Amino acid sequence: MKLRDKIYTYILLIVLGAYIGYQLNNFVNESDDEQLSKFDDVLRYTEKYYVDSVSSKALVENAIRGMFDKLDPHTIYLSPAEETQSEEEFQGNFDGIGIEFQIINDTITVVSPITGGPSELAGILPGDRIVKIDDKNCIGFTNEDVIKTLRGKKGTEVKVTVYRPAAKKNINFKLVREEIALNSVDVSLMYDDSTGYISLNRFSETTTDELKKSLDDLAGKGMKRLILDLRNNPGGYLEQAYQVADFFIDDKKLIVFTKGRLDEFNEKFFAGNSYLYEKIPLIILVNRGTASASEIVAGAVQDWDRGLIVGETTFGKGLVQRPIKLPDSSAVRITVARYYTPSGREIQRDYSNKKEYYEEIIDRTEENSDNFYHIAEKDSTRKVYKTMHGRQIFGGGGITPDFIIEPEKLSDYELQLRKANVYYQFVRNYMDKNSIPLKEKYGNSLKLFLKDFQLNENDMKDFVKYATELKVKENIKQFKDAKAEIANRLKAYIAREMWKNSGWYSVLLRNDLQFKKAYTLFSEAEKMPGLKN
Repeated sequence: MKLRDKIYTYILLIVLGAYIGYQLNNFVNESDDEQLSKFDDVLRYTEKYYVDSVSSKALVENAIRGMFDKLDPHTIYLSPAEETQSEEEFQGNFDGIGIEFQIINDTITVVSPITGGPSELAGILPGDRIVKIDDKNCIGFTNEDVIKTLRGKKGTEVKVTVYRPAAKKNINFKLVREEIALNSVDVSLMYDDSTGYISLNRFSETTTDELKKSLDDLAGKGMKRLILDLRNNPGGYLEQAYQVADFFIDDKKLIVFTKGRLDEFNEKFFAGNSYLYEKIPLIILVNRGTASASEIVAGAVQDWDRGLIVGETTFGKGLVQRPIKLPDSSAVRITVARYYTPSGREIQRDYSNKKEYYEEIIDRTEENSDNFYHIAEKDSTRKVYKTMHGRQIFGGGGITPDFIIEPEKLSDYELQLRKANVYYQFVRNYMDKNSIPLKEKYGNSLKLFLKDFQLNENDMKDFVKYATELKVKENIKQFKDAKAEIANRLKAYIAREMWKNSGWYSVLLRNDLQFKKAYTLFSEAEKMPGLKN
């Protein structure tokens, strides 16, 4: 009897629990339905009675943005156009003719044809001015107009007429649109006989493959140590981040883990492959624009004492978004989890005040210091952690470097020169006149150009005069103080005209304070206990 009573009791409890759950579910659904009905009512009343005509689409989009405004800064809504652009950036390709361009004096000016694209293969050159597209005048086009007309379905044809200043004539090109790769690797080069340098600008679908190719290429050229530049890299795909970290972290070590409200978003990512790059001294450059997936890589390298982190404290974005595409091709990215470095550090900064969240990045100042034992954060409220070999580090506010180096400070005059795009426009005119003799003198020898080329005094005077013509007020003292840096930046623009990004970076790195400091630290990087020997 007692056993039978217990069985009856269990059955009753199960039935009662199911009933309560059913009723609770109905209550929740009814509550949701009531709120949805309320929103629908307000939308219809607004459409019907508002004093001016309104777009229901705009109202709904604004309502979604308003709802997300109360959540974290990285849960966002993307319109169909924004979603398309975002997909292109992170999928790593789009269909078009393959040029980088700027609008200068209402004219589409080719900055550079993209390597391997239809424009480069057809013979379009830096400095060409696009004056007609499909026989229609395109003077006065906006950036959006250019993208709309030159991009299109792969395999379709477009006719482009360019004016070439060096030849002083128009040239017609018939181009077939192709898939154009958006590279994650800006440049990979050998800075000296043993030091490799790679600049990574995003974590897209192609990042791991691109980086592997670059690493292998540099290894073939004698690379024995590496500076990986993640400055101003805003992040991207988490999966790509842990795969990039896997190039440098050995065995089956933990690289990153995530925690969300739902168990399905709790994941751990481990190193799994064996690479020869686990054995080379490594330095990672970071700054306040280094965010998200970039911080995963920097955090893992720091936690395992695998390499040195040099530069400024990173952005501090440690939230994982799930993209969800909506029926009208718009999308939402909803934060589903937080990510943590191997030591358990949370990277995300406080975002309770969204205005301060972004202002803090702009206003932040740091003192240059040897911060290997992370004394710079000792007075902060951030939680203390330990690297795998016992060094003190801190969580909750981005990745603080092992060596803090602020970038070079720009004078007001230099800022105005950049804002008015004076450098590029001056060099564009300079190359229109001098590209042929420069190519005859230096040929394909970037090394000779780096060693011998200098702008003369008359060139610099012409530059100041040109800047004044572009409404940049002359400041003799600030120009004199920054003259060497200005001349070096002009040289970099000229080098980019001739050797693309390899020329640009090869010149700029020689005056880059953060890079120069990193370059001196390889003796320290070689001693890191996480470096596999």
